[in-house]
Amino acid sequence: MLRNVGSTWVLTLAGIAATYVLTPFIIDTLGVEGYGTWTLITSITGYISLLALGVPMASVRYLAQHVAEGNAREINRTIGSCAALYLVIGAVALVAGGVLLLLFETYEIPRVFVTEASLAFGVMVLQVSLGFIGLLPEGILFAHHDFVVRNAVRVAGVVLRFALTIGLLAVTQSLLALAAIQLLCLVFDFTVSLAIIRRRHPGIRISLADRDRTVVRRVLSFSVYVLLLSAGARLAFETDALVIGAMFGVGAIPFYVVANSLVVYLMEFVLAIAAVVSPMATKLNTEGRIDELRQMFLTWSKIALSLSLAAGVFLCVFGPRFIGWWIDPSFEEPSGRVLQILVLSCLVFLPVRGVALPIMIGLGKPQLPTTAFLAAGVLNVVLSVALARPFGLTGVAIGTAVPNVLFAVFVLAVTCRELCVPIRTYVEYVVPRAALGTVPLVVPLLALRIGLDVRTLPGMIAAGVMMLAIFAVTWVFFVYRDDQYVDLRPHLGRLRAWSRA
Repeated sequence: MLRNVGSTWVLTLAGIAATYVLTPFIIDTLGVEGYGTWTLITSITGYISLLALGVPMASVRYLAQHVAEGNAREINRTIGSCAALYLVIGAVALVAGGVLLLLFETYEIPRVFVTEASLAFGVMVLQVSLGFIGLLPEGILFAHHDFVVRNAVRVAGVVLRFALTIGLLAVTQSLLALAAIQLLCLVFDFTVSLAIIRRRHPGIRISLADRDRTVVRRVLSFSVYVLLLSAGARLAFETDALVIGAMFGVGAIPFYVVANSLVVYLMEFVLAIAAVVSPMATKLNTEGRIDELRQMFLTWSKIALSLSLAAGVFLCVFGPRFIGWWIDPSFEEPSGRVLQILVLSCLVFLPVRGVALPIMIGLGKPQLPTTAFLAAGVLNVVLSVALARPFGLTGVAIGTAVPNVLFAVFVLAVTCRELCVPIRTYVEYVVPRAALGTVPLVVPLLALRIGLDVRTLPGMIAAGVMMLAIFAVTWVFFVYRDDQYVDLRPHLGRLRAWSRA
């Protein structure tokens, strides 16, 4: 399992590296208003993805079950049924995109971008519509636990997107070029993934002839709840740009989005665990290995909290200054405040979103968590709108943070009850040592930030390297010392013996 999660972390790091270079490059090339317009396009067209109705996650859930059972016939019936659903949804998405274009045109777009913005919007609608069927190979590979291979393809896609963005924007400073790049990367991903499936799993076929109404109904009955999850995620993390654009203009969007992008990548790093946990929960439950399921819940919750704390401490201390160096000094204060608020909420939110929620989905019991996520998303919109005028971008961030924390507390209680794990047991195992282990990280980072006033990139890199070294020592010899599930010291001894050999 660690190997699969590790490959997803490599993908996340590749995405972070690409974003690190591309974000300031795009802002410098298109300007703040151009980047804000592009963010608005991706935010609005992203809502079309809700038409997926949760089918991707539902397909992984059922395919993982059939793979665990070794039922080839049911695997192909599920694939054929999902393919038919994706084609229908894609057609509906094209129509929905036309309606959303009318919404997009109500925003005050800078005159220089008006014409090509509409064209770019149309290309993104096409990309999202084709993206539904493009999700099918990923579901097949995930159900077979081919995470390493799948993530290798996605890393190649990141490299391709990076190269095309640098190359095309250097020639033409165009929103339309950015949209075309997303479409080309989708075609690449689908083609390569499909070729891999045919080679690794020759018994698998994608044929509409295999579609079955019973399977379609079963997938849709489960996917309704996953739709609620997707809607909640969209409301929680993609709506803020729409609120800011409507209330303050597209020029204000980048100041929020830049901070939010760092939080999103931290989230993706933890959600790499979720991508593996959900099908694994299905497998363990199908095989009746409930004790192992409980162990996985506790073990990976502690790992998720540990990663969130380590990254969160660094982002809270040096994140604002990094943004000021990375983008522009004018971003440091407004974006920095947003970043700190969102990161603090993530310390509670991410361990639940990365482990507890996917376990509930893997068990086929998504009703309560997904409904709660939708409610949190709606509350996010309400609070963000209410707090935006009096508190600006800080109010929007608070409107996002509070619902996420409430959601996490609720879902944790539901998951503990479902797995018969007392909340006290969860808290005692997951929280105390991980929280105390952050103290040796905070003190030297604050000393560097306040005492030495570190502002340069080499200085921040040095602070990060120092933090990682302290983190490694603290987690090995304190946080996971004599841990009943993950004691790292024996592994360290084997590593030393291997290095001497």
